[in-house]
Amino acid sequence: MSSCLIAGALTVALSTSGQFTLEWTHSVEKEGWREVWQVEGDRMRLVEAAVKGSGAGMEPGPDGRFVDGWWVWVPDSPPVSELLLAASGETPSGWLLCGVDCVTLGARPDNPIRLHPCEAQ
Repeated sequence: MSSCLIAGALTVALSTSGQFTLEWTHSVEKEGWREVWQVEGDRMRLVEAAVKGSGAGMEPGPDGRFVDGWWVWVPDSPPVSELLLAASGETPSGWLLCGVDCVTLGARPDNPIRLHPCEAQ
């Protein structure tokens, strides 16, 4: 299991579970969105998604349940080798990436940020 992620030019340490979260504010609805990811070797699997509200492109999954102000569900999607995080500068916030610690990415306009597991040790 990888113990870190590469996020653009940064290396982000992960907990021993290999999980990390991404959180951001939806560009149109201005509501919170959160995803929990699990690193599995050289891939990442989305294990939970949550939205604070619903609207354009923010509909909870079919098994969504309301928990502490968030619609939470388990997406049915295959593992991916990388994520590209848009950094337009037009959204209300950057991406909050949390492993062991948290860092904000993409708060200013720039090229997309490539996020992928570190090479196996």
